[in-house]
Formats: sequence, structure tokens, C-alpha cells
Amino acid sequence: MRIPVTRTAPTVSGTVRAEVPTGDPAPVSVASLDRPGLRSADGATLAAAFAVVLMLSPARLVFRGLPFSLTPADAVGLFAALWWFCAQLTTTLGAAKGSNPVRTALFVYTAAMLATYGYASAAYLPPDELDMADHSIVLVVAAVGIGLGACDGIRGRERLDFVLRCLVISGAAVGVIAALQFVLEFDLTKYLTFPGFRFTSDLPAILERNTLRRVAATTGHPIELGVVCAMITPLALHYAFGARDRGEPSLRWWVCCALIGTGLMFSVSRSAVLGLAVVGVVLVAGWPARRRLWAALGGVGFLVAMKVAVPGLISVFLGLFTSLSSDSSIQYRTHDYAVAATEIGNHFWVGRGLGTWYAPKHLIFDNQYILSLVETGVIGLAAFSGIFLTGIWAALRVRRLSSDPAVRDLGLTLAACLVVPLVGAATFDLRSFATVTGLSFLIIGAAGSLLRATRQPRAQAIRPPERSGGEPGESGESRELGEFGKETDEEVGEKAVEAVGKVTRPAGRADPPRSPRPDPAR
Repeated sequence: MRIPVTRTAPTVSGTVRAEVPTGDPAPVSVASLDRPGLRSADGATLAAAFAVVLMLSPARLVFRGLPFSLTPADAVGLFAALWWFCAQLTTTLGAAKGSNPVRTALFVYTAAMLATYGYASAAYLPPDELDMADHSIVLVVAAVGIGLGACDGIRGRERLDFVLRCLVISGAAVGVIAALQFVLEFDLTKYLTFPGFRFTSDLPAILERNTLRRVAATTGHPIELGVVCAMITPLALHYAFGARDRGEPSLRWWVCCALIGTGLMFSVSRSAVLGLAVVGVVLVAGWPARRRLWAALGGVGFLVAMKVAVPGLISVFLGLFTSLSSDSSIQYRTHDYAVAATEIGNHFWVGRGLGTWYAPKHLIFDNQYILSLVETGVIGLAAFSGIFLTGIWAALRVRRLSSDPAVRDLGLTLAACLVVPLVGAATFDLRSFATVTGLSFLIIGAAGSLLRATRQPRAQAIRPPERSGGEPGESGESRELGEFGKETDEEVGEKAVEAVGKVTRPAGRADPPRSPRPDPAR
């Protein structure tokens, strides 16, 4: 008689725990018995919490009572850095180990920032600039922490989808807040505060440009809102187009696309349009013709709807590019090049110190590449650009390695997301804004996680992992179970019944004689 049981490794005392279900037999795997019930928290849970906190908490909201400004998202990033460090010292936290190009790029970036921080603090710095350098290195640890936590802590495609879906939904919520600010002039962020927090400034989240409102939602500035929405738009499109293949309704994701696009339009930002343009170039290059057609039709329909709903909005966007020669913001971005050249020449390799060039003490460089050259030198600029280029390479590498259309499309999507800050850094000082900086490091880590998940099945298919000890072809799990793992279900069932009988039988009573097992050949 076949008795289905739950296989469990022998304990130290040598006893075997067996469960004899009363229902129909069902196949049970050993791996499914480790943690029955709900899934425990892991690196993906931490990354999803970071995404929600980053997007929905106002960028001006910081902890009260600290000597420097620390946002809730920064606190989650610091915790992620601590979690990642502890995970490298143990095998129980579920973090991946081993080489990964994104992980290496983050290490190099951290080393470059520490080098410029050490160089600056070794010499004399005014107290205010030294405080800013200390603050900046803490923020670097938080950003790199969430990048490493996402790269090594998000294990598998399912968990990565969970994180990215949370990011898209949070982006749609930001679009709703932006719509309230633009249409009703109602700033919801004033009420998104809690005990123990404070706002760093009273700057309004609703500004004006060419008689139209331009809003920031929960971010620090309308430019940042536009760039953030441009970064999340490819992810929303990925889940909207792929919903039918996954067997789920697509309307919810198209609504998210519309809300995120609305937030982008209400930012009235030239940087947002540039970001969306480069996203379109990357996606169109990899999309099939049918998807390109649907995307073009959807984009035209969205623009028509915006023109009808907000008259004059499209004209303002067109004016941002047709009047570049007379635009005061363009002239302001170029008037400080001589000052930047002097500072770069004084500290060419490692810069004058991370975070030491700040307003209002110094001129504002609305160009992150120039600001990085001034603060961190050529080495820091190379490291800063390298993390984005490595993330893009990792995402495109996934597209080359995988044969799954959904995974290939996700790789293309992540590459499109990371092109936005790479281009946007030339139009504003990106690292001075917490939301877009945290989002960039999260997506860079996601690209590394996807590459690791894609490489593992290929490595197992090409070369089976080497095993120390045991018979050839014997898995580590069956070695750990010993002979118990090699027994058939019938043998395990008989041993289970025998074990139960020993427990319930009075002491001193002899075992009944066992009849020999019939030969299957008969």
C-alpha cells in the first residue's frame, strides 16, 4: 500500500518525523517544507518598502532632532546597507553572493566617494563644508546600500516583479498628487507628515511657468518630478503590454500609465520631455512593430486628451524648445562655466570634496557632470557615470542571454529607465535631489538582480555544479538526507507506520513479524 508522507531529514538523535495525511496522496518536495505558510520578509520586501517610502513621503520631510537632514527613504537605505553587510557574514538572510558587474560598479563608486571624502577632510575645510561632506557620505552609504540590497537581496524574477510593481503603483499615486496640485491647487504633501518629522523648508510645491502651474508632487522640484515620471513610464508600459500574456487584466496598468504621464505633463519640464524622448528611442529600437504602432497611437491619443483637458499645455511645451536662445534658464545654466573650469583645474583628480559645493554659498551648477567634476574630480565623475552605464549594460545583457520574451522585454525596460538619469544629469544637479537619486540606485540594483537571476539557469544548464563528496550525480540535498533521501515512497511509508507504532505501543511489547515485500516483478 502506498502511504504518502512528508520527508524530513533525520535529526541529531536519529529519529525521523513523518506525517501521514488523511486525504488523497499528493507529491511533496523537500524544499517546500522549510518555511510553510506565508513568505518571510527578504531583500525584495526591503526594496519594495524603500520604493513606497521614497515615492510617497515628501522629499522635504526629514527626521526631527538629528544634526543633519535624513529622509525616511534614506533611513531605509541605511538599514538596507546594514542588512546587506550582515547578509554577507551569514547564510540565513537569503542574500546572493558572488561576482556581479553591478555590484562591482557600486563598490568602485563607494571607493571613489571615500577617496574624495578622505582627501577633502585630510586638509582644512570650513566647518560648514565639512558638515556637508559628512552628510553627503552618509547619503552615499544609504544610496549604495539600497543598490546592493536590491542587487543581492531580490532573488528571482517573481520577487523582482513584486518590487517593480510596487514602484509603478507608487508612481501612479504621485501622479494623482500632482493632478491635485495642478488642477485644484491643493497641496496634499502638507498633510503627509508624522510626529518626529519636520520639513526642511517652506518652499511651495506649486510653481508657475508661462501662466501655467508646474508642480512637484512629493519630489523636491518640478524638474525632479518630470524625470522621475519619465523613469517609471517604461515599467508601467512593460506591465501594461504584458498583462494579457500573464493572464491578468491590463486596464489597471494602463490607468497607471495615464496617471504617471499626467504627472510628467504637469511638471512642465524640458528635462522630462528629453527623458521621455530617449526612453522612446530605446524602447522603439527593441519593440516589435505591432507594439510600436499601439504605443504611437496611445501617445497621440494621450496628447490629444491633454490638449482638450488643459488648453495651452502643449503650446507651453513646444515653446520650451522653440525659444531656447532667449530662455533665461538656458542662459543661467551656461553663465557659470568659467567658475567651474577654475575649480576643476584646482582639484582635477579627486575634486574639492563631496558635498562641499552647495548653495547659497556657491553658484549652482545645473549640470550634475560639472558638479561631479568640481566635487569629486575625474575619478568621481567616471565612477558616477560608470554605475549607470554598468546598469544599462547588465539590463541589455539580460536581453541577449534570455530566450523568454517577458524577461527580454524587462531587460530592455530597465535599460530605458536608466538612460533617463544619464541624460537628465546634464540638465540639472541630479544628486542634489533625493527622490531621483534613490530611484536611480534602486533600478541599477534591479538590473543587477535580473542579470544574476538570468545567468543562474544558464550556468546550471551548461555545467552542473561540482559536489564535494558523495556519489557522482548525487545532489547536496540527497547527501544531506543520506539514505533516507534515496528511499522510495513505499519504504518511507512503511518506516513511518513503524515509527508511529513504536511510539503508541506499550513498553516491553515485541514487534510483530513483518511479511516480506512482494517482488514487483511478480
